[in-house]
Amino acid sequence: MKRRDLEKHLKQHGCAFAHHGGSHDHWVNLNNKKFATVPRHREIPAGTVTAICRELTIPKPQGKK
Repeated sequence: MKRRDLEKHLKQHGCAFAHHGGSHDHWVNLNNKKFATVPRHREIPAGTVTAICRELTIPKPQGKK
């Protein structure tokens, strides 16, 4: 999945960018204050996307690989 598509999905589910890390960005779910790190790569593997969504307790994107 492209990073910009993942970021759009995160925003649609109540998450917001928190701050930059070394090679990752940190995102927070504003509803439950859970954090996750998102790598700064153009393409993010499907397993990583699933793990990020699980950490933020939001549904994983449908129909995207």
